[in-house]
Amino acid sequence: MCQKHHPYQDPNSKAHHDEHEAWSRRTFLQALGIAGAGAFTMGGTQISSAMPSPLTAAINSSSNDRILVLVRLKGGNDGLNTIVPVYDYATYASRRSSIALPQNSLYALNADFGLPSFMSSLQSRWGNGQMKVVNGVGYAVQDLSHFRSSDIWASIDAVNQEETGWMGRLFESEFPNFILNPPAVPPAIQIGSLGNLAFEGLQTNYSFSVADPQQLYNLAQNGWQHDPVNVPACTYGDQLSFLRSTTNNTFRYAGVINTAYQASSTQATYNNNNIAEQFSIVARLIKGQLGTKVYMVTLDGFDTHASQAGTHADRLQKLSDAIDAFYTDLTAYGNQDEVLCMTISEFGRRVEENGSNGTDHGAAAPMMLFGGGLNGNGFIGAHPSLTQLDNNGNMIHNIDFRDVYTTVLKDWLCIPPGMVDQAMLNGNYNTLNLGFNCTTAGIDNVVQQDFHHLVINAPDGERLRVQLESGRKLDIRIYNMLGQEIGQLANSYYAPGMHEFDIKAGLNTRMDAGPYIYRISTNGQEYSKQFLLR
Repeated sequence: MCQKHHPYQDPNSKAHHDEHEAWSRRTFLQALGIAGAGAFTMGGTQISSAMPSPLTAAINSSSNDRILVLVRLKGGNDGLNTIVPVYDYATYASRRSSIALPQNSLYALNADFGLPSFMSSLQSRWGNGQMKVVNGVGYAVQDLSHFRSSDIWASIDAVNQEETGWMGRLFESEFPNFILNPPAVPPAIQIGSLGNLAFEGLQTNYSFSVADPQQLYNLAQNGWQHDPVNVPACTYGDQLSFLRSTTNNTFRYAGVINTAYQASSTQATYNNNNIAEQFSIVARLIKGQLGTKVYMVTLDGFDTHASQAGTHADRLQKLSDAIDAFYTDLTAYGNQDEVLCMTISEFGRRVEENGSNGTDHGAAAPMMLFGGGLNGNGFIGAHPSLTQLDNNGNMIHNIDFRDVYTTVLKDWLCIPPGMVDQAMLNGNYNTLNLGFNCTTAGIDNVVQQDFHHLVINAPDGERLRVQLESGRKLDIRIYNMLGQEIGQLANSYYAPGMHEFDIKAGLNTRMDAGPYIYRISTNGQEYSKQFLLR
C-alpha cells in the first residue's frame, strides 16, 4: 500500500533536518539558562498571584508523599512494537513484514495484548499490579514535527505557540517570589531534557536541569558557580553578569541535592547506561528525602526511520531494566508505593513500515504507568483501529494526553481542581480511572490575592501599574539582577483602584537599560517579577 508522506517523516528531507537543527539550538540556549527567557520581554505582561498557595497545602500535606517521574521517550516511540495488539495480529504482521514481532515471542499481558521479550523485566511489574497501559493516546490533528509536537506535549496547547509548560504554570502560582526567594529544594529536576518546555514559566524554568547524569554528579560535588560581579564595566559586562546570574539559578541546588544523594545508598543493580544512571540518581534523591515532587528522565533514540528492529529493542530493553531496578531500589527503603512513573513521547509511529525497515512519524500511541500506587494492572481505553486510519496512514487517538495529565495532577499529586484547570489552560479535560485518588476535598476554597501588577513601557519611561480590588499597604522595591536593592518605590497604604509608579522618577537614581526585578510586599506575602528597563 502506498501512503502519503508528511515532510517531517522523511529523514532525508530538508524540513526534517531543519527542525532537528532548531531543536538543538534551543537545547543549547537552555543549557546556558537563557532559553525561553520571558524576562527579556515581560514589559507588557499582566501577572496575577495567589495567597496562600493551595498548591503548597496540597503537595505538602502530611498525607501526600507522592512523587511523579516523567519518563520521556525522545524521538517518537513506536507503540505498536511496545504493546503489541495481539487481538488483530494478522493486520499488524501484514503491515510490518520485516519488523513485526513474532507472536510466540510475546508475553501475554491479557488475551488482547502482548509484551515483547526484550521488555521481560516488566513482566513481574505487570503481574504484581504495578503497571497500567493507557491505549491510543494523542491529540487532534497530530503535528508530525518532533520540535512542535514536543512543545505541544509540554505546553498542552496544540493551537497557539504557548511558551509556558503545564508544570511551569503550576510552579509559577506556587512560588511567586521565586526569583528573589527560591524554595529550599528544587520544585522539579530534569535530566537530559534541556529542550523541553514542561517546567517553563513566564519568568524562569522551575526545574534543576542538567544534560546528563555526570553533570548532576559534578554539580552536586563542586557547585560550579559563575561569578556575576567581576565583569567588565560596560554594556557587555552588564549582559555577562545577567547571563551568569541566570545560569547560577540552575546550580543553586547543588548542595541540597548532594546532601540527599549522600543520605541514601543504591540497593539495586543498575545496568551501565544513561537511562539506568538517571533512574539510579532519582532513586537516591527520593530515598534521601530531598523533597522534590516531580522528576523527568529522558531516553533518546526513538526516531526509528531505518533499521528499527535492533535499535527499538535496545532502547526498550534498557528502559524496562532501568524501571525494574528503580522500583527494586525504592522497595528496599519502602518508597515503592509513593512514586508514579509515566512515559511520554511526542508521537507514535505509523502502522505500516517504510521502505527502510523502519517506521515514520505517526500519531496515537500507548502511555505506560508504573508503581505500587496504581493498585492493580490493566488497560485504560480502547486501542485504535489498525485499518481505519487518517490521511497519513496513522492511527486515530481515543484518549487525549491532557486527560492523562489532568488525572495525574488531580488524583496522584492531589493538586486542587481549580489550580489544575489553570495549569491546563482551562481546557475542561476529563479524568480517567487510573487506580488512585485523593482526599483533599475543600482545599480549593482558599482566598485569592486580589491585585494585579505589571510594568508597562510608556513613551516617557517605564511605569509599574498596580490594580487593587481592596485597600492595602504596599512596599515596592527595585533590585538589579544580582539581587542588590536599587531603591524603594513605595511604602504606604493605597486605596482600591489603579495606582501607577514611575520607576526612574520614583527612585531618583541613575538606572542603565537592562533587566531588573521589582518586589511587592503586602499582607505578609512577597511577589517578585523581572522587567526590562529600556
